[in-house]
Amino acid sequence: MTAEVVEGGSEWGRLLKAWQDMDVPDGWRAEIDEGRIIVVPPPSSGHNLIADLVSQRLYGCLPDGYGLYQTLGVHIASLDKLYVPDLVVFGRAELAQRAADAGEDPLPVDGADTLLVVEIASKSNAKDDRTKKLWAYAHAPVPAYLLIDRFDSRGPTATLFTEPEGGAYKRGEPVSFGGIVALPDPFFSEVDTAAFPR
Repeated sequence: MTAEVVEGGSEWGRLLKAWQDMDVPDGWRAEIDEGRIIVVPPPSSGHNLIADLVSQRLYGCLPDGYGLYQTLGVHIASLDKLYVPDLVVFGRAELAQRAADAGEDPLPVDGADTLLVVEIASKSNAKDDRTKKLWAYAHAPVPAYLLIDRFDSRGPTATLFTEPEGGAYKRGEPVSFGGIVALPDPFFSEVDTAAFPR
């Protein structure tokens, strides 16, 4: 499902305003990509289980002053894209300030200001998570992108991408389900993928 651009202002401004004004059903997410608003349906039970397991792990190692958010819009300013990742680590104080400034209007955060973005691929969007979002997050630059992909052709895999430079990640370390993903500084922790549903 897509929404058309509304009249008036810059294209990005019109898209952002339309995104802010959308009333999507509970559990659905709206994202801006390639000049369109795309509405994404709710995830599967396996997807939600993985999100819960990763969340539990991240809550135990968040740096001081940071929170873990599930419905936070992330703006890739250089590309005029806006994604709503499954999990985002972002500063609490900055989010509180944005809430005070924007009131009830959703206001995306800049991808460069995040510490970690997690996408859990669904069968219908796995290709976008592996390509378009990987490229966009590197351009932001999001410092660390964890892609959890049950549909990878090599088998279920979690890949941590780090060290964004020039619109690409210099490091991408895939781990087959059952292995351990070592999280980068400042988390100093690991995510065990053994309990992830395949």
